Amino acid sequence: MLLRNLVTLLVLYLIGICPLYAQVLRPAKWTTQTSATAVNAGDEVTLIFRATIENNWYLYSSEFACEDGPIKASFTFQPDKSYGLIGGIVAINPIDKHDKIFECDVKIFKGTAEFRQKIKVLSSPLRISGTYEYQVCTELTGQCVPGDGEFLFDKIKVTGSKLPVTDSKPQVPSPKPQAPLDSTSAQPPATINQPPATIVGPQLDPALVQKDVTGKSLWGFFILAFLAGLAALLTPCVFPMIPMTVSFFTGRGNRFQALMYGLSIVVIYSVIGAVLAPLMGPETANQLSTEWIPNLIFFSVFIVFGLSFLGLFEITLPGTFINKVDQQAEKGGLLGVFFMAFTLVLVSFSCTGPLVGSILVSSAGGEFLKPIIGMFAFSMAFAIPFTLFAFFPNWLKSLPKSGGWLNTVKVVLGFIEIALAFKFLSIADQAFHWHILDREINLAIWIVIAALIGIYLMKGFRLPGDNGKDAEDKTVSVLRVSLAIITFTFVVYLVPGMWGAPLKALAGYLPPMATHDFDLLAANDKENPNKICDVPKYADFLHLPHGLNGYFDYKQALACARQQHKPLFIDFTGHGCTNCREMEARVWSDPQVLKRLKEDYVVVALYVDDKTELPENQWYTSSYDNKVKKTIGKQNADLQIANLNNNAQPFYVLVGNDERVLVSPKPYDLNVENFVKYLDEGKGKFKTLN
Repeated sequence: MLLRNLVTLLVLYLIGICPLYAQVLRPAKWTTQTSATAVNAGDEVTLIFRATIENNWYLYSSEFACEDGPIKASFTFQPDKSYGLIGGIVAINPIDKHDKIFECDVKIFKGTAEFRQKIKVLSSPLRISGTYEYQVCTELTGQCVPGDGEFLFDKIKVTGSKLPVTDSKPQVPSPKPQAPLDSTSAQPPATINQPPATIVGPQLDPALVQKDVTGKSLWGFFILAFLAGLAALLTPCVFPMIPMTVSFFTGRGNRFQALMYGLSIVVIYSVIGAVLAPLMGPETANQLSTEWIPNLIFFSVFIVFGLSFLGLFEITLPGTFINKVDQQAEKGGLLGVFFMAFTLVLVSFSCTGPLVGSILVSSAGGEFLKPIIGMFAFSMAFAIPFTLFAFFPNWLKSLPKSGGWLNTVKVVLGFIEIALAFKFLSIADQAFHWHILDREINLAIWIVIAALIGIYLMKGFRLPGDNGKDAEDKTVSVLRVSLAIITFTFVVYLVPGMWGAPLKALAGYLPPMATHDFDLLAANDKENPNKICDVPKYADFLHLPHGLNGYFDYKQALACARQQHKPLFIDFTGHGCTNCREMEARVWSDPQVLKRLKEDYVVVALYVDDKTELPENQWYTSSYDNKVKKTIGKQNADLQIANLNNNAQPFYVLVGNDERVLVSPKPYDLNVENFVKYLDEGKGKFKTLN
């Protein structure tokens, strides 16, 4: 588990997650249907809206308590005398999800989404039209995509013309109130004869478009599972069995059987992964990662496994079951070899169980192949030594003798299991707002556990499994001292986090900074603000984080960039963009990034989901989809799509004074060094061109 954490950080640093840099994404496709196609006036009809959602994406539902969070699905009906609404839109069986960034509970759909609206038919001809808006996101790349569309129901035939007598009247749809920013320009909405926009904005050279390399994420998981398999070999349940098993095969001189033995181990674990794969799909993955009950169960399981590793008790499978499997192994032949491998898997369960369980929990990412790949990688590492030593028996002489060091490995793994257990408890704590495991409490627990590991490595205390000469000998080996140094260094790294240090390398494992009582970084954000040219438009309701001064209108920001002779940093963002907030909290907050944004760039945040309607003289018809763009959000989204062929957020673009994009745009990437390099490259290219 220790290796697992270290390699996780290394893999994320080296490969990151790189989504499509220039592509208009449409992860949700909408269709409509009606409950009837021929009706009489006075009948009720159900309108059905369905969305088919791509794998690993999810769509936000229409109703949940989080008002200042992600964009909810919404449906606006064009008023018409031919029908009336009965009630409101109804979402069919959405999934509960806790949004960590907005710190609220939301409802989402995965795979498919369905919304229903009842209407009463009033007259013929029946014509039902309107628009819908929604937002889809993915946890694989961190992208969020807002979307909209139009709907039309005009094929329902009305055979009657008189309404039946009724005591209640249906709700006739009314247009949404318009609220222009400038009250002097308020006029009736115009939806036709709007002039097409003269496209201005960032100009992207096709050579700067980068390809998708997201497929590499499974390789990182493969490496982590493989390392977990190697760690399993160094436990007291497994390591002593290597020479025993190898001696059996070398005595018979049958290397083919030794090869089949190793292959059987791989097959057994891979079958376990294949059986559990259907349970690790998108819905299950969401529930495992957000629901409080599964996370409390995982917390309890990790605590039990950890205490078992520390020597409080031993977890074993029923002896009668193991004996029956062992009897099958004695029959010989390939079937006997398979049952020998099965016996090894069962006997070593008390040591491999926690590691296998950790891999299966980590594989709940919505991908069918992930648990299979995890078990395959784990079993490969687990089986290779048995097979290699059978082929080269002389290597056995180089193996260290079994002894107290194996129990030391087991104890250290036990401490790490207990530390990681609190990650799951933290999720439940945030969901219910218990505030019993805020960030500083979690850090205090980790500091104590890490310190205990260091003291134990230095033989400062003994546990029940420590016995024999190794336990009585107070001499500390160089290896134990080296590991203790690493552990105490980790403790020193954690301590500043108690006073608000971000500890970015562990951001995915700790509760959010918002749960911390004292944040030094937030206190320093307001110091030394950057200078801008004039008062930004929309600054009364739009804001930048960390004390940054900047703009929310592209043309105003570009004018200031030209005046200050600086490149322009464009942040395509959204109010409901979870990953935009995460980038601001974990990447923008870094002193290196914040310094460059303040000193080297003029910053503009373009919200693609803002509903504020502009004065009519600023409306235009998009050349991209021929729709009238009336709001701040619609115009910013159109700018991103028409000029950069991209509609995902967050999305960062560096632009010169001539509006040419300086370097390849950057999407969601939590690697601070990558972001610093990106900003430096843009600044260097700007200097070269000017």
